[in-house]
Amino acid sequence: MPNFALPRTVRLPRTHKVSAALVATAGCAAALAFTAAPGNAATTTAADAPAAVKPVGANGLPLTAKDRADNGKQARAVASSVAGGLKVAPAEKQDRAAEQPANRSIERKALVAPKTAPKAPKAPKATPKRYANNLDGWIRESLDIMKAKGIPGSYEGLHRNIMRESAGDPNAVNDWDINAINGVPSKGLLQVIQPTFDAYHVSGTPHKLTDPIANITAAANYAADRYGSIDNVNSAY
Repeated sequence: MPNFALPRTVRLPRTHKVSAALVATAGCAAALAFTAAPGNAATTTAADAPAAVKPVGANGLPLTAKDRADNGKQARAVASSVAGGLKVAPAEKQDRAAEQPANRSIERKALVAPKTAPKAPKAPKATPKRYANNLDGWIRESLDIMKAKGIPGSYEGLHRNIMRESAGDPNAVNDWDINAINGVPSKGLLQVIQPTFDAYHVSGTPHKLTDPIANITAAANYAADRYGSIDNVNSAY
């Protein structure tokens, strides 16, 4: 039987053990990388890579640097316009929202019937002044008319001459003096003949010789023209 000598176990120092472990780990990593890589990975070249896509304009031609700059400006302008619209829209909505309550308020005011101011009470019509139907009333009414017409005279002057001429009788007629002889007798409170009455008749009074008011005012008008006032007459005139 042949004799075989068994080799002795060689002990590696600590440093050699660490170096062997690192080599083994690197080998495993390389094997894994080789297995994971595609079979044609090593043969892929730059020629096989897809060509880069170049941007073109609306006309189908490649964009120049100027075109790209213009497109950038247009994009910024569009963005600014959109932002402006977003900012303005709420303000416009607020204006419309503020207008709607105001319009509704105006409509409500229009529907409410306006209150009419109370009419001022009409001034009462002036009651016509009344005069007594006697000598005193006739003189007083004649004086008011004379004052309105600017004819001078006083109560005393009228009364004095009336009492002398007719004693206060409005229908008194003188049928014996020269006027009567000439066919135009004196008549009325102040004994006035018809031609004198017609010439000095005061408008607004009856055109009747024996009417008390018409007779007094016509005689006073004649005396004012002839003597300055009926107050200056102290006898037949």
